[in-house]
Amino acid sequence: MGQLKRALPVNVPIYDFKKHRRCSESFRKVNASDVIILEGILVFHDQRVRNLMDMKIFVDTDADIRLARRIRRDTVERGRDISSVLDQYGRFVKPAFDDFVLPSKKYADVIIPRGGDNHVAVDLIVQHIRTKLGQHDLCKIYPNVHVVQSTFQIRGMHTLIRDRDITTPDFVFYSDRLIRLVVEHGLGHLPFTEKQVITPTGSVYMGVDFCKKLCGVSIVRSGESMENALRACCKGIKIGKILIHRVGDNGQQLVYHKLPMDIAERHVLLLDPVLGTGNSANQAIDLLIRKGVPEDRIIFLNLISAPEGIQCVCKRFPLLKIVTSEIDYGLNEEFRVIPGLGEYGDRYFGTDN
Repeated sequence: MGQLKRALPVNVPIYDFKKHRRCSESFRKVNASDVIILEGILVFHDQRVRNLMDMKIFVDTDADIRLARRIRRDTVERGRDISSVLDQYGRFVKPAFDDFVLPSKKYADVIIPRGGDNHVAVDLIVQHIRTKLGQHDLCKIYPNVHVVQSTFQIRGMHTLIRDRDITTPDFVFYSDRLIRLVVEHGLGHLPFTEKQVITPTGSVYMGVDFCKKLCGVSIVRSGESMENALRACCKGIKIGKILIHRVGDNGQQLVYHKLPMDIAERHVLLLDPVLGTGNSANQAIDLLIRKGVPEDRIIFLNLISAPEGIQCVCKRFPLLKIVTSEIDYGLNEEFRVIPGLGEYGDRYFGTDN
């Protein structure tokens, strides 16, 4: 499984069910694929194997159906007689199932009653896999990277703000719309608690309560463009500032910061519309961690991200979440995001002339 996940082919031994052992020299070559299905009654037993899986499914089938299928398979496909099948089932198969297979059910992400006849469950799994396959490759490598699901509306707004001839008011208007979507998506990754309320009709509604200990931190000055959207979503939220002076690719210098006194007790939404090289972001994140903020309580929000920046941040801070609306092609020789947005702060605040 490790080799297949690294896109390497493997030779899988072939088992002889009549002789109850592997064929000595026969193998089946399996090539790497976008979807790998590992099937077996004990696949959940070993934690090392479980850790290799992106989805764990337990097919829960009635015992009578399992026995009927086993009799049909072993007599027709494996050349056994019914008495030997029943003897093996009673002495080994059923006790082993109760002792080893059934307890592993607790490790499953999805439990499917009735097996392949449960078309609703199968359709849901297929849709989940299709969604995963539609993700950017970096989201598969770094599971804490989340891209807002693209729609024609989102692509249309990106088309407008990337147009170099757009007016400043229009650039601000459509940027604000995209930022609001990114902020809402980021808020969805915060923890919540269940809450029960009484509606005006006197009915009980079981809902959730938002995370209370929250603050925003903008990387000056482009990050300040995201503050209004955050305030619109989170009434009265505290917002801190970090100013990093950028000189070339690696010459950034932390110049100023002003953060809430109790920031170590809060979840932090770090704001910067463009993730380029990731160097400035790393310095801001490092400052937050030194101020006592746990890495897994930081969510980095941006409009566009370069793959180089995502890799730079995720390798150093694997527990941090990144939420973006699009991942661009990469950086050019001047370390600018391509196709990018240009100098975002200048375009947003009207200082590009």
